[in-house]
Amino acid sequence: MSVLLTGGAGFIGSHTAVEMIKAGYDVIIADDLSNASPKVLDRLETITGVRPKFYRIDVADRAALEPVFRDNQIDGVIHFAGFKCVPESTKLPLKYYRNNLDTALTTLEVMEDYGCKAFVFSSSATVYGEKNVAPFTEDMPTGTATNPYGTTKLMIEQIVTDAAAANDKLSAVLLRYFNPIGAHPSGLIGEAPNGVPNNLMPYITQVAVGKREHLSVYGNDYPTPDGTGVRDYIHVVDLAIGHVKAMDYALKHTGSVAINLGTGKGSSVLEVVRAFEEASGVQIPLVITDRRPGDIATCYADASRAKALLGWEARYTLTEMCAHSWNWQNHNPKGYDD
Repeated sequence: MSVLLTGGAGFIGSHTAVEMIKAGYDVIIADDLSNASPKVLDRLETITGVRPKFYRIDVADRAALEPVFRDNQIDGVIHFAGFKCVPESTKLPLKYYRNNLDTALTTLEVMEDYGCKAFVFSSSATVYGEKNVAPFTEDMPTGTATNPYGTTKLMIEQIVTDAAAANDKLSAVLLRYFNPIGAHPSGLIGEAPNGVPNNLMPYITQVAVGKREHLSVYGNDYPTPDGTGVRDYIHVVDLAIGHVKAMDYALKHTGSVAINLGTGKGSSVLEVVRAFEEASGVQIPLVITDRRPGDIATCYADASRAKALLGWEARYTLTEMCAHSWNWQNHNPKGYDD
């Protein structure tokens, strides 16, 4: 079975490539490398002994994407391609709508033309908005995302749902995942954002290696136990295994289904900082600053549907997530530029 990973050289995509190869899939990656390094391919080969076939393309470009399907018998697609920074999306909404919708629409259209029937979508817990109360379940109402990034995920979920309703052979799994952190235990692949990190863990690790002076904590006046935001942090390897299980499911079913991937437990920013300090032995100086636009107080999953339908549940602890994040950053202080 051959599976195409759009955006597969990125943080989550690269870890998913490892787990897909381990599960026996033939992996093909399409990525424009706008937020990834070509060195990822070397690292994937070192970890797995297999070098995935790679196309450096923008999957929104139909003329570039069609040859990928024409030259390969692709059985399923896991769609990661898209911009993902919440704060940036509030400043550049048109950029996010154009890119995220176009990459999804083009991929789905080309899939349909070439008879590819299994689609796994990288969605997000942001679709639950700010009115639902955690733990979030898949049957809660959506449609109230607090930022353009989340709204693109909502819109694509609706597009995929409608496409599956119109095509009784299309099978789609909408993976609503929470806050991925950690890195491959080998330390060979991990999160390497361009510029200033917008996610908590890479910011912490860059402070730990001396790249940044301190961690900015965005708000300590939320209605949470210590005033800082609470999130469901999930190890990226657990998340990657969830994608394998989702593709296994999509290849055997039809219709569309939304599934949360999370641990079912929330941790505050300060709890994550303390766990990292314990795992690394490095103290993290921090500064409290204003809340970020688009952030909510508490967000964590009810992951029971993933267990029931996919036979999946998270296994890594927060301490292990922090230890693996530190192992990656400590051995790759400049990310893939080392």
